[in-house]
Amino acid sequence: MGVGVSIFFLTLGAILRFAIEPDVFGQSVHMDVIGVIFMIVGGVGVVLSIVLAPRRGRTSDDRLMHRENNPPDI
Repeated sequence: MGVGVSIFFLTLGAILRFAIEPDVFGQSVHMDVIGVIFMIVGGVGVVLSIVLAPRRGRTSDDRLMHRENNPPDI
């Protein structure tokens, strides 16, 4: 999940939690709880995207540098 999808989940969760009445679909569906769950998923996604982004960039550079310093044996 990228940062964009995570922000979408955060926004959707905030809308469901704060802008929509909790009992709009009746007593069986709690929109405020669903909104909180979406905000948690979005927050975790943003954190993971930020933490794992530098690792993704480094792996391709490491492989490129390894090839340049160690040419294949012919």
